[in-house]
Amino acid sequence: MSGKNYDITIIGGGHNGLVAASYLAKAGKSVVILEANSEIGGATQSVQAFPGFDAHLSRYSYLVSLLPDKIVNDLGLTFTCVSREVSSYTPYGDKGLYVSRQWDERTASSFNELDPTGHEAQAWQEFYAEVAEFAQRIAPTLLEPLKTRSELRSEINLPAIWDYLVEKPIGDEINKRFNNDLVKGVVLTDALIGTFASAYDLQANICFLYHLMGNGTGEWKVPIGGMGALVKELVRVATESGVEILTDCTVTSVVSQDAGVTVTTKSGEVYQSDYLLSNAAPQVLAKLRGKPQPRSLDGSQMKINILLKRLPTLKSGIDPQRAFAGTFHANESFSQLEQTFADAQSGIMPAKMPIEMYCHTLTDPSILGADLQAAGYQTLTLFGLHTPASLFDADNDAARDVALASALLSINEYLAEPLEDVMAAIEVKTPLDIEEAIGLPRGNIFHKDLSMPFREDSTPPSWGVETDDPRIFICGAGAVRGGGVSGIPGHNAAMAVLAKQIAPQNN
Repeated sequence: MSGKNYDITIIGGGHNGLVAASYLAKAGKSVVILEANSEIGGATQSVQAFPGFDAHLSRYSYLVSLLPDKIVNDLGLTFTCVSREVSSYTPYGDKGLYVSRQWDERTASSFNELDPTGHEAQAWQEFYAEVAEFAQRIAPTLLEPLKTRSELRSEINLPAIWDYLVEKPIGDEINKRFNNDLVKGVVLTDALIGTFASAYDLQANICFLYHLMGNGTGEWKVPIGGMGALVKELVRVATESGVEILTDCTVTSVVSQDAGVTVTTKSGEVYQSDYLLSNAAPQVLAKLRGKPQPRSLDGSQMKINILLKRLPTLKSGIDPQRAFAGTFHANESFSQLEQTFADAQSGIMPAKMPIEMYCHTLTDPSILGADLQAAGYQTLTLFGLHTPASLFDADNDAARDVALASALLSINEYLAEPLEDVMAAIEVKTPLDIEEAIGLPRGNIFHKDLSMPFREDSTPPSWGVETDDPRIFICGAGAVRGGGVSGIPGHNAAMAVLAKQIAPQNN
């Protein structure tokens, strides 16, 4: 069968596909990206989410932590992320726990109000100092071939920290370190975003690592211009490097043979290449290859994007511009999170959903048009935890309404006025909505269960992107060290292919 010939075909034009394509093209390879949607960017694209309002939101992903500076520098990306002064705010009763990005007097005073003994404040500082040291040592390894468990443990050389982050359930360490249920919950949330797990499941440990090891600091920054700004830069670099990007190009089959990989699209076009990189979920790739689809955890988060006429006032009296500048937690104590998980396992939607949210426009108003900025409008992005896809299977529309009511009840508990009174527009995405929109199986934002960032001692050398076919690689979140907006699997897939020293073909 004749077709268009390239060195590498990439399925999916998300940020990882663009990263992989740019590295390969800069190395002299001919590359084509086949994107099913009409827009490039996948989960990182920015859209005008609210009809009639000049607001361009990153609908599915909002902040950046895991994108290594090395990738930005290697590819020459002109892309800016800025720090948030506030790390988090967690209301309780008519008060709230305020945490600055850098420990300061305001944070110390807030902890002291919650716990006059000083225990929680000291435990917090000691715990996160240990996690930061671990993050600093593991981050450089993420862009290298996978180390074995023993090699990585030895290289990091923090055996006690390794033990509680990797080997034992993170819930055990949280309970050991902290006494206050609210504080324990704030710590636990980083182990649960996007992951349907108990604090005592090791899958929570992996999620915790991914949230706190980015760039060696774990800091989550706000991308100026939204995630769409990153996509635009990646598209610029890719096209300037010679990558061909095709949209509205749905792949229907992938066939690998000794002579190469043949990709056929819905329109009947055929693309032949030496290697295939898939930025789609592993389950999607398996279906395209006619192979059994692996099963993974359900996606487990509501994503609610809101346009506000102004920020609401809070019962605690804190300035809302400070409360919403970082991550705002509501009903996320340790016991609430565990109970909600147990309920969801039994098929029960949370009556009062554990939620966290933040206001992008307090750090970067540029995603709003000038008129909205002048009128004082703000955006609010909300994640609801422990809302697995299974809760929506029977009737997605009805369950969406119930889930939204639960989320609003959760935040309104701490507001001096209902959020609905200051709301200009809203869109609500269930895990099933996310699957339909961008092809993430069961709405799982990580494509599949996250993996520890190493290989077991008995396994062969790997970049963590290989499949059972030597011509096919995973360049998306489904790779080992995938997940999150990182570009890491894109980089690693490109390096794995280049290590084979493939010979360029003529287009």
